[in-house]
Amino acid sequence: MTTTENKTLDILAIKSLLPHRYPLLLVDRVLTWEANKSITAIKNVTVNEEFFQGHFPHKPVMPGVLMIEALAQTAALLSFLTMGVKPDENSVVYFVGIDNARFKRPVEPGDQLKMDVEILRVSRGIWKYKAVGSVDGKVALEAELMCTIRSAQDASQSASKPAGQ
Repeated sequence: MTTTENKTLDILAIKSLLPHRYPLLLVDRVLTWEANKSITAIKNVTVNEEFFQGHFPHKPVMPGVLMIEALAQTAALLSFLTMGVKPDENSVVYFVGIDNARFKRPVEPGDQLKMDVEILRVSRGIWKYKAVGSVDGKVALEAELMCTIRSAQDASQSASKPAGQ
């Protein structure tokens, strides 16, 4: 993996970095990225998305939780690109927090959700990002996200421990 700045990534490169697959892969293209700083990616929102069948059939709106997930996937891409590594089947990126999430406008079929994520800090394995999603230059959502990258084995061992251990 190269850390050359200001590169684009197509869907094949994105799939090599993220474990997500349809219908939960929510990043279609990376427009630009700079290691240790920021990334800009897009999600093309189409009426064919499965979630529009139930959210809401009479007025389709992309669920807020999926917009946050799209920002988190963009943040994970930035982390892997910054570290200069491709995750293996044992790597898992976990959310550890979402702060100050605000939804400013709905995202509908036909929209292109532009996701801008910047690294605020990295400390003790926790990555904190400022994330903004916009459509046609208007902010649709914003949040501060915190994630960590763990091995699947470590994560499952800590999950199986009784509380307080």
